[in-house]
Amino acid sequence: MKTLGIIPARFQSSRFPGKPLIDIAGKSMIQRVYEQCQKSTKLDKVIVATDDQRIMEHLQSFGAEGIMTNSNHISGTDRCGEVASKYPEFDILVNIQGDEPMIDPSQIDLLCSCFDKSETQIATLVKIIGSDEELFNENTPKVILNNKQEALYFSRQTIPFLRGKQSNSWLKEHTFYKHIGIYGFRNKSLSEIIKLPQSSLELAESLEQLRWIENGYSIQCAITDKESQAIDTPADLEKLLNILN
Repeated sequence: MKTLGIIPARFQSSRFPGKPLIDIAGKSMIQRVYEQCQKSTKLDKVIVATDDQRIMEHLQSFGAEGIMTNSNHISGTDRCGEVASKYPEFDILVNIQGDEPMIDPSQIDLLCSCFDKSETQIATLVKIIGSDEELFNENTPKVILNNKQEALYFSRQTIPFLRGKQSNSWLKEHTFYKHIGIYGFRNKSLSEIIKLPQSSLELAESLEQLRWIENGYSIQCAITDKESQAIDTPADLEKLLNILN
């Protein structure tokens, strides 16, 4: 199998415009993400998918490969789908978040290993929740797994609900998982799901992976004990800089 790592990178961001080009201790965010991806042992090629010429020019400055994509995509998955259509020789496409400059290459490798199973259509990562703050935070998507470690459902609410148990004891009573937002797709599956209309569950929870489940696709999950910090706001950047310094 040939595996292509794709890093979607938009210049526009409502909370942090120009985010891919921000300086993080001497390197741009997109350069840091790209270099971490290059350390993966499972990716045969890494490419940045962008809609902005400034990012393309910056990629050339440190020898990264980039491709211009349509500016009207509503998600990183759609942007990856456009790239995948130009690289039909790759069997597996991995969508790597462009705002996680310290992503661990071993997480990428773990995700890719899900495709050792021939039946895997889509793959992602989950992590055991370790605090009540995470467990009841609606900005932290949770996921329920079946006995094949496939996702049954994702929700911003805490799932499952533990009837008859005090909420402050839930973590002692059950193992809860949160979603880590990196995806892998077989090329065929990706080409199919980007053509699907938004679903009712997706619109209700604002989670695109529910569209795939609602349309009958299975999502294989691997459990990781690692997590990287996403840079969504200038405040997130300050936290990371404090760690690096």
